[in-house]
Amino acid sequence: MAGHSKWAKVKHFKGAIDAKRAKVFAKLSRELMIAARMGGGDPDLNPRLRMVLLKCKSANMPSENIERAIKKATGEEGAEAFEELLYEVFGPGGVGLLVEISTDNRNRTAAEIRALLNRNGGTIATSGAVTRLFQRKGQILVDREAAEEDRLMELAIEAGAEDFKTREGYYEILTEPAQFEAVHKAFEKAGVKCESAEVTYVPQLAAPVEDPKALGALNRLIEALEDHDDVREVHSNAEFNESLQAAEQA
Repeated sequence: MAGHSKWAKVKHFKGAIDAKRAKVFAKLSRELMIAARMGGGDPDLNPRLRMVLLKCKSANMPSENIERAIKKATGEEGAEAFEELLYEVFGPGGVGLLVEISTDNRNRTAAEIRALLNRNGGTIATSGAVTRLFQRKGQILVDREAAEEDRLMELAIEAGAEDFKTREGYYEILTEPAQFEAVHKAFEKAGVKCESAEVTYVPQLAAPVEDPKALGALNRLIEALEDHDDVREVHSNAEFNESLQAAEQA
């Protein structure tokens, strides 16, 4: 379920890049600056920067944009000071959402996010009410056409993966956060193309969504959040019928 949600998001992200190229690149530039400022501009020594660079590659972000953002963050003048926040939200159908935010103005962002939630059927949850539904895990998604299952499974286990799941159209590999880099680098060394690779929030308790109206409202809320300039990522524990989701997107 968690992997499917992420897989669908990866495919949707790639399909939406052309329509929202400027916004996508602006968000990625901000992520690059935060990662480079925190851990330096060398991706070999900065795992977080490596993960952002993978997103940039998936979005076909020009190399000059990437270099400019990293130089801005590591230069003498430095980049803007961004604060990282995690909002816990309940959406339509009782679905839990974790909203990762990077902002240079906490008060402005808080007001805008609350207004957005009010318009789209979301509410701020009490502290811990949503985070308890998720765990931090390394998550790698590989297209099934990009690797042979037995070889990939063996490679993942030898590198320290915690779980290997064969899904419809892709493989999902989960790791403890501390083992993520070892597994990801093992895949890179073996020439395995990863569609997504990051340490992220993986749902541990699903919230089934079976009502079409609730699903439509949930999708509108998530899209509105993801469209906000300060929102980096939205994680959901929704579990939905795939035919219902396909009908909603049609």
